[in-house]
Amino acid sequence: MRAASLFLREIRIEHTLFALPFAYVGAVFAARGIPNLVAVLWITLAVLGARTAAMAANRYFDRDIDARTPRTARRALATGELDPRVMLVAILAGLILLLVAAWQLNPLCVKLLPVAAAGLLLYPLCKRFTWMVHIVLGAIDGLAPLGAYIGIAGRVDGTGIALFVAVTLWVAGFDILYALMDLPTDRENGVNSMPVRFGEKSARPTAIAMHLGMFATLAIAGRIGGLAGMWYDAGLLATLALVAYELRLVRASDNIFVLNERVFTANMIFSVVFLATVALGFGLRA
Repeated sequence: MRAASLFLREIRIEHTLFALPFAYVGAVFAARGIPNLVAVLWITLAVLGARTAAMAANRYFDRDIDARTPRTARRALATGELDPRVMLVAILAGLILLLVAAWQLNPLCVKLLPVAAAGLLLYPLCKRFTWMVHIVLGAIDGLAPLGAYIGIAGRVDGTGIALFVAVTLWVAGFDILYALMDLPTDRENGVNSMPVRFGEKSARPTAIAMHLGMFATLAIAGRIGGLAGMWYDAGLLATLALVAYELRLVRASDNIFVLNERVFTANMIFSVVFLATVALGFGLRA
């Protein structure tokens, strides 16, 4: 039981909820309303499998770096409390769950699965050689709405791509702020990030700029996806409200840990609100 508890704590299973709302956004866009609930179940399991594999890979490959970083030094793999082989099993199990879910959705999801799997497994290694690691992470999370869109629509088109770009910018933006928490240690450990490459002062405005880019691409997604009107406008206004709140935080917050906690909470709320406005925009029609 203790090993299971440590494992769930390590992979932050509760943070799977963070990825789900935009996956559902992709499904709602594709269905132009509430999709079939069986398909929603498989999309949920696909996200769960993908996130489990990604987090397990991240913990496995980063265990030595985590041990040398004050913020992460107490993680179970870093301290030796948890056998690294547990994460290898979790990677395999997560990928199997992702494969089964993709198989249940449609053949195109299965054909594109190797691309997603490669991204999930290679992301932890990117921080060792490129400061573009935030974009890589964003793109991996961007596969959630794109994959859900493909799972329902059975095709890749402009709407799905716009949602993919929007989520890529969204996740990359707050991941840049997240990287500020370990900036001194990352420099010592040779970990690459935008703050390491360009300095702390550039990180905050870059994060805001990326979230403004998210607003623009969500507006494009609504236009080409045939969604307009009061409810979608409300979702876009929620996006601007999020950016305004983050701008106030990055200007006023000296404590980077408090900043990240508030940014994370605000973005979690935003994703749920945006999902609701998309569903309402399509009239909640099944």
